[in-house]
Amino acid sequence: MLLPLLGRFLKPHWPLLVAVAAFQLAQSIASLYLPTLNADIIDDGIATGDIGYILMVGSVMLGVTLVQITAAIAAVYFGAKTAMLLGRDLRDGIFHRVSEFSEREVASFGAPSLITRATNDVQQVQMVVLMTCTLFISAPILAIGGVILALQQDVGLSWLMAVSIPVLLIALGAIIVRMVPLFRLMQKRIDRVNQVLREQLTGIRVIRAFVREKAERERFATANRDLTDTALRAGRLFALMFPTVLLVMNVSSVAVIWFGGLRVDAGEIEVGTLVAFLQYLVQILMGVMMATFLGVLLPRAAVSADRIGEVLKTETSVTPPVSPVTELGVPGSLEFRDVTFSYPGAELPVLRSLSFTIQPGTRTAIIGSTGAGKTTLVSLIPRLVDATAGAVLVDGVDVRDLDPDLLWSLIGLVPQKPYLFSGTVASNLRFGKPDATDDELWAALEIAQGRDFVEELDGQLEATIAQGGTNVSGGQRQRLAIARALVKKPEFYVFDDSFSALDTGTDARLRAALSSNVHGATQLIVAQRVSTIIDADQILVLEKGEIVGRGTHDELLFSNETYREIVSSQLTPEEAA
Repeated sequence: MLLPLLGRFLKPHWPLLVAVAAFQLAQSIASLYLPTLNADIIDDGIATGDIGYILMVGSVMLGVTLVQITAAIAAVYFGAKTAMLLGRDLRDGIFHRVSEFSEREVASFGAPSLITRATNDVQQVQMVVLMTCTLFISAPILAIGGVILALQQDVGLSWLMAVSIPVLLIALGAIIVRMVPLFRLMQKRIDRVNQVLREQLTGIRVIRAFVREKAERERFATANRDLTDTALRAGRLFALMFPTVLLVMNVSSVAVIWFGGLRVDAGEIEVGTLVAFLQYLVQILMGVMMATFLGVLLPRAAVSADRIGEVLKTETSVTPPVSPVTELGVPGSLEFRDVTFSYPGAELPVLRSLSFTIQPGTRTAIIGSTGAGKTTLVSLIPRLVDATAGAVLVDGVDVRDLDPDLLWSLIGLVPQKPYLFSGTVASNLRFGKPDATDDELWAALEIAQGRDFVEELDGQLEATIAQGGTNVSGGQRQRLAIARALVKKPEFYVFDDSFSALDTGTDARLRAALSSNVHGATQLIVAQRVSTIIDADQILVLEKGEIVGRGTHDELLFSNETYREIVSSQLTPEEAA
């Protein structure tokens, strides 16, 4: 997966890659030319005492060195730029792919794993590209060129290369083979640490409320220790590489000097030739070492590329229509036509053969026990998930045929767990309507019963909101989420148990304000509390994914046993009447 991934995301940056290759080639040629010049100085300058020749060749060596330095700097610059652009594009690709996922795909991967794939995994691929641009391109040039030039200096010592290079490759290969599974395990351990840490930060109040700090510290310590142990095992193997390279390199250098000295003593080669051969052998071994170093990074980058590829090649189960409908019929109408929904691998469907119609401008409520499928039903309307059978129609058109942007513009969703983004009160309220005026924001807060507490905040509309809205109470967060939907002024308001965090008085005032201010909009209210839905135009009673009753409060109280049980558990007979 690594090569296809790099081919796809590096293609737009091919001019930078060409520049890297050109500068690395120039640097490598300069590096290979220097030992030959050094040999000439020793044999033809120092040995003969020709100072002029030494100065002339020395000047050439200085010029070649400057070229080498300049080319190396340029190669690193363009290589680093290529790697950074690749990282940017990979993160952008993952983000846009994840933003298209339905709830099913997000749940399948898990938020901690998706975060790791967009950060740590991208970094691993980015690192291997950087190392390739700065090391690997020059490694084969140095190795192959070094062999050719070393043979030109003296064939008699070539057997030393035939021994040292295979020994180095075998030793380093044995280390790399053991590191590959550790890298794969390390990425999973990073996922686990992210998961535990995310759960603890999100659920810090619950942890403290149940005095679970010690247990959670131990849980994090276990995950952290597993990651540390794996990283240490990989680190110990990695630490063996450089001593191995140095050992082979130093033993080879001693062998060259020993056997080369014998050849010099026999008059078969010159001293300069021996020095040049030694330098070429070191360059060859360095080239092999650099290639091997990249070989260490490749397995982990390959694992990360596979994980990134899994995200990029996963298609959302909520596919956009080929020919989307951009014009609608009856405004504000909603129909479920024999809708069934099942999660993959589930034995039983969550929703079974649901059929009902909501007329424009009316208020419909859905009530039922926990696990009845109320939130799943609501998720089908904005296509957070798609029905496995049947059809959901908005304004007379199947939601699967509607242009997604048009569909979402029609719906103001207040989810069961309201989420606020880091920023200000105003930036959160303008989430669905960026050009909303301050007057519109205050009007929405008035209806949502949130004006009073916002006016008391430091900065009012410009008051800071922390990520997730953790610096405001649950009821305040709920009212801000309702106001956010009101600012949008959609055709449909979908309240998924959105009044549960409100006290009964605030709940009653909010519903009264909605009735008098939201004219013509269709409301769908999911609720646990009977008092919230008692005045709805239509109430649907959901039980085990099926509609077991429908009608007004009075009708259901008279005709539906399930509804009567729910009412009797919450209201007195006088309140229910």
